[in-house]
Amino acid sequence: MPIATVNPANGETLKTYDALGAEEIERRLATAEAAFRTHRSTSFAERARLLHKAADLLEEDQQDIGRVMTTEMGKPVKQARAEAAKCAKAMHWYADHAEGLLADEEPAEADVKDSGASRVLVRYRPLGPVLAVMPWNFPLWQVIRFAAPALMAGNVGLLKHASNVPQTALYLEDLFRRAGFPEGCFQTLLIGSGAVEDILRDPRVKAATLTGSEPAGRAVASVAGDEVKKTVLELGGSDPYVVMPSADLDRAAKTAVTARVQNNGQSCIAAKRFIVHTDVFDAFAERFTAGMKALKVGDPLDEDTDVGPLSTEQGRGDLEELVDDAVEAGATVLCGAERPDGPGWYYAPTILADVTPEMRIHQEEAFGPVATLYRVADLDEAVALANDSPFGLSSNVWTRDGAEVDRFVRDLEAGGVFVNGMTASHPAFPFGGVKRSGYGRELSGHGIREFCNITTVWHGA
Repeated sequence: MPIATVNPANGETLKTYDALGAEEIERRLATAEAAFRTHRSTSFAERARLLHKAADLLEEDQQDIGRVMTTEMGKPVKQARAEAAKCAKAMHWYADHAEGLLADEEPAEADVKDSGASRVLVRYRPLGPVLAVMPWNFPLWQVIRFAAPALMAGNVGLLKHASNVPQTALYLEDLFRRAGFPEGCFQTLLIGSGAVEDILRDPRVKAATLTGSEPAGRAVASVAGDEVKKTVLELGGSDPYVVMPSADLDRAAKTAVTARVQNNGQSCIAAKRFIVHTDVFDAFAERFTAGMKALKVGDPLDEDTDVGPLSTEQGRGDLEELVDDAVEAGATVLCGAERPDGPGWYYAPTILADVTPEMRIHQEEAFGPVATLYRVADLDEAVALANDSPFGLSSNVWTRDGAEVDRFVRDLEAGGVFVNGMTASHPAFPFGGVKRSGYGRELSGHGIREFCNITTVWHGA
């Protein structure tokens, strides 16, 4: 993929960029290493001052950067502004909480004495330059949820962003520079995916984090494993959305629409598989279908648009293949399953019922506004079907039965269980998945400690 801004609403190429050459990459790596030697020694108060400043600037910029994001990858502009605001909130949160999250820990006094020490501390120290390989779907948020904790921990960041959001990628580097972070603390590398391996193998790069597809995660993890470097992976998701008889059906159906089509349906944590108890299946399906049909599909810069175009022509083609395969194998189309007329990479909000295990969409992630709808007879079948996926990012359950909640929390194979609500991320709560959705955690104290050297400091008596 060329490094370029191509407007998905009309297919027009707006800007193109040359990839960095080997000499410039070397200069950037040397700059990162030098910056780390200084940044690691700064106080939490100084890091917090700079991060608060960056957050303030982002809040001021949210109108302009929102339009840039929408033009580059197609999300409705009101969602783009909300993404910028969410990023600023997370930056403020880490600026306020990082020092406490990384404070020295003292083991129990009895264990200290038993070890023969007079004192033992557990200290969190930064690792060094961390490479972040990030996707286009939340082009600010995916980066900030890495960058804010990494910078507060004393690390420095190297960003390899998706090739279709270069303006957003460059904005991020400029944001941290304008906030006053020293040169090299955060750098954007305009490079293709073929350059990632050499950078990751460079001894100055200490770790990597990736959000993206399973193949990309496998590639980065393989290289990092060969180099014995830490990685955090947040990969795909095909989250279940389970509705039981005691659920508030009106709320469950209304929320289901948002949960499926947020970010034009291009979200790893979007609900994708809707698993509904037979007692309420017909009533839910009617409400859900009506809600999906009522969505306005159109220009993402229009404030009234609910669903914009998919980010790339290839992405729409991949989604169509999954839908066509399911329909040919007997799935029932409740709505959508077609391209709207006109330019741009749009796809109608779609619901497929009567989905069976042999259909590709049963096991593969549908990255667009396409929902699959399943009927189940009881709680056991709901749990089994929810877990019948190679992914395990998050999950949603709708029930007012406490025993059912306990069962779902115990048995669902996912990094999150959201009860009577839709999956969302918050800086205070850990975020990540299991199975082929990846490993490690972002956000919260768990996220900031992922790229720290957890050091035992032992003092003799």
